[in-house]
Amino acid sequence: MAKSVSVVLVGIGGYGNLYVDALLDKMEKKGVTIAGAVEPYPDGCMRLSELKERKVPLFDNLEAFYERSNADLAVISSPIHFHNEQTCLALSMGSNVLCEKPVAASLAETEKMLRSRDKSGKFLAIGYQWSYSSAILELKKDIISGRFGKAKCLKTIVLWPRNKSYYTRKWAGRIKDDEGRLVLDSVVSNATAHFLHNMFFIMGESLDKSEYPSQMRAEIYRANDIENFDTAAIQITVRNGALICFYASHAVSDNFGPLFEYEFDKGMISYDGIGRNNVIKAKFSDGEEKDYGDPFGDPQKKLWDCIAAVRGEYSTLCPIEAGIPHVACVEALHNSVKIKGFPLSLVKFDSRNELTWVEGLGEHFLKCYKVGILPSDLGINWANASRLADI
Repeated sequence: MAKSVSVVLVGIGGYGNLYVDALLDKMEKKGVTIAGAVEPYPDGCMRLSELKERKVPLFDNLEAFYERSNADLAVISSPIHFHNEQTCLALSMGSNVLCEKPVAASLAETEKMLRSRDKSGKFLAIGYQWSYSSAILELKKDIISGRFGKAKCLKTIVLWPRNKSYYTRKWAGRIKDDEGRLVLDSVVSNATAHFLHNMFFIMGESLDKSEYPSQMRAEIYRANDIENFDTAAIQITVRNGALICFYASHAVSDNFGPLFEYEFDKGMISYDGIGRNNVIKAKFSDGEEKDYGDPFGDPQKKLWDCIAAVRGEYSTLCPIEAGIPHVACVEALHNSVKIKGFPLSLVKFDSRNELTWVEGLGEHFLKCYKVGILPSDLGINWANASRLADI
C-alpha cells in the first residue's frame, strides 16, 4: 500500500478552495490526510463545514500549526507577500512545499527560499499548472529533442476583465501592503502569470528548467483606481536569442484568450484558448501536424504529482528555479518602467458589472499581438514608449 501523505493547506479561501475541493473529493482514493488548514479568514472557504465535520484543525497562522503538528507537504495558496516567509518556515519544519505562483515578490525573496530549500533537503515546487500538464510536457520534450529547431518568436495575449470586487482584497493591485511588505500584485504577476512563465518554461533545456530573460522593452498602464498597473505589453529577449511578446489586461470589456503562437525555425505551435476543449496544435515546416492536447485538462495534476514525489515516486515538478525568470521580469518592470494612466476620455465604467474598461484597448492589443510590437510602435496616441532595459 502506498504511503499515506499528510498535507497542510495554507490559505483555504480564494484560489485555495480548489485545493480543498481536490483533497476532499479524492483524499481517500489518493491516500492523503489533511493535517490542518491555515486561514485567518476561513469564511472564504466554500467547504468549511465539511472540513470541520472531518475534524480538520484550523489555525490562524502557520506557526500555530507547526507548534501542534506537522505535515509531509505544505500547499501554500496565500497572497504573494506571504510566499517567502511561509515557504521557508514549512521547509525548516521538514515539510515539502507546493507554493502557488508566482514564486515571490522579489528576487531577494527567491534567494531566501532557495537557501531554505537546499538546507532542508526537501522539494519546493511552484504551482504553475501548465508546467505539470501532459500536453505542455509532451510539447516540451519535442522542443528539447530539436524537432522544432531554434526558437524565434513566442507571443501570447490574455485579456481577462476584472471588476471592482476583484480589487477589494487588501493586497490586490498593491505595490506594498499596509505593513510595508512588497506585494507587486498586477495582471502580469498574478492572474496571467501562467502564460508569461510558460514561454520561459517551454524553452528550458530540460523538463524542470526555464530559459532566462536578458533584455526587456515594456509599457504598463492603469485604468482602475489601484496602486499598480492593470495592463501590460512586454517584449523580452531571452538568452537563446528568441523574442517573447506578451500582452495582458484586466481593463477590457470582453474575455479573450489565452491565445498564443510560438514560432520556431522548423515549425509553428499555436493555441486558441477561446471557447472550450481547445488543444495545442503544431504544424511543422515539412507539412506534418500534431495535436498535443488541452493544457487545462487536469488543473490539479500539480497537487497529485507533488504527493507522488513525497512518496518517492518519479514526478516532473516545476521547481523554484523554473519560476525565477518570471520574478525577474516583474521586478524589472517595476525598476525600469513607469506606469501611465489611460486618457480619461477612453476609460469607461460598466455600472452593472462594476467593471472599468478602456475603449479600443482590446483591438489595439490584438493588432500588436499579430505583428509582435508594442502600442508605441503602432503609433497609438496614448502609448508610452520605454527604453530597452537589462534584466
